[in-house]
Order: sequence, then structure tokens, then C-alpha cells
Amino acid sequence: MEIVKQEVEGVQFYACTDPAWAGARHGFSTRLGGVSPAPWDSLNLGANRGDAPENVRWNFNWFCSAIGTDDEAIVKNHQIHSDIIRPVTRADILPDPAQPGTYEADGLITDEPEVCLTIFSGDCIPILLYDPVRRCIAAAHAGWRGTALGIAARAVEAMVRDYGCQAGNILAAIGPGIGPCCFETHGDVPDGLRSGLGEDAAPFIRPLSKPGKFSVDLKGANARWLERTGLRPEHIAICSACTACKLDEFWSHRVQGNQRGSMAAMIQLA
Repeated sequence: MEIVKQEVEGVQFYACTDPAWAGARHGFSTRLGGVSPAPWDSLNLGANRGDAPENVRWNFNWFCSAIGTDDEAIVKNHQIHSDIIRPVTRADILPDPAQPGTYEADGLITDEPEVCLTIFSGDCIPILLYDPVRRCIAAAHAGWRGTALGIAARAVEAMVRDYGCQAGNILAAIGPGIGPCCFETHGDVPDGLRSGLGEDAAPFIRPLSKPGKFSVDLKGANARWLERTGLRPEHIAICSACTACKLDEFWSHRVQGNQRGSMAAMIQLA
């Protein structure tokens, strides 16, 4: 399976085009195709970045229209770099897409078609999950701490435990995020990955020539977590785009700090 860059109505985004994903409308946004001025130019979907709410509202309207989701069905979290997965229903839909989430969690899960799961990133790894058999979806925000804690695995476990999914049926899309080309870290990040993945973390950690510095592959580590929970490797699609490399297409917290917008990943049952 592949994650492919697309453009609809002037909005550029990434999504899986494989027919197996037909029952889940979804997409990973870029920074292109919205109305926000600098430094949020132009498709800022972050409600707490300092952008005007009316811009965020318009941007959600256009992004949702492009990927086929409903901007009046959005559920968000207040992301805290945890491994908390939050089950949601129609009762959790926000009255305004420009309103920030308040519930502290980094994952969302539902089996209700009228709910659009929404997570945010600016280098962290966005992960969308879909079981086409049980008709259940999940979305997870995986920074390095969430990756070390195994939030991707926690989402799969919740789908299996609470919704009756079978891991072998679940499809995963790991979206744009910082790549090992740009994610240079101190030892705390490799230590965190080793504490969660054990020996399985080794392929995703590369010592650099600078003493005490490492290159870390967060996308690969999250894929490994998914495989450990029973997902078939051929059901895991990984987007190669690095948010820190391509500032013309994405925002990068690591490069730009807080003077930026936020990308979103969204998924809703068709």
C-alpha cells in the first residue's frame, strides 16, 4: 500500500489510494491550499496557533471538502504526548471546527460513521487506522514520547479489546512527519525507544559522528509497534515525506518553533 500526494480543489494532501481504504475517508494535510496569512500560510488547521478563528474555520471547510470528511463532525483532543486512547461518539463532536480540543489524550477511536477523528502534527508522526471488516477507525499522534510509549500499539489494542476488531484486518497509514534525515537527538530519545521496544528499537537508532547524538526513525519504530500487535506488514503504508526537509510543503516545529501553523490528519467512516 502507498500513501500518495493528491490535489483536490487546490488543496494538497496525502492519502492511501488503495481500494481497501475506500470505506474510510481520510487525509494528511500539507500547509498548502488555505486562507491563512504568514506565518500560518496557508492551510493552518491549528486552533491554538494564534491564527484568526475564521481562517481556521475556512481551512477546515476546504480540507474536509477535499478529502470527503464532514467539518461539522470533528472530534479533537488536547494532545499531551501520551499513550492515552479516547473512545468517542457523536456526543463528542465540537460545535465549531475552530474550537480547540480540551480532553487530554493523543488518540481517538470510534465505530460511528458520523464522527470525524482529527489529530495534529508539526513533525510528530500522525497514524490513521481502519478495520474494513469491523468498520472501526482510530487516529494517533505519535511524538517521540508517544512512540516510546507505544501509542500506535495502544490504539490497535483498543480496537481489538473494545470494538471486536481482528488485528490482521486492520490497515494503517503512517503520515508525513520528521524523518531520520533530520531527527537528530540526544540519548534520551533512543533510551525511550529501547525502554518500549527493547531490542526491536535497534534498527531505528543510528549513532552519529557527534558524541552523544543519534538519528532516529520514528516512522519505522511506529510501524514496528503495529507489527508487534498483529498488523500484517503489507497492511502498513508509510509516507516518506519529511516535514523538516520540505518547508515549502509542511510546517516543522523543530525548524520553525512556534511561528508556524499545524497540519492535521483526519479519518471518518464512509
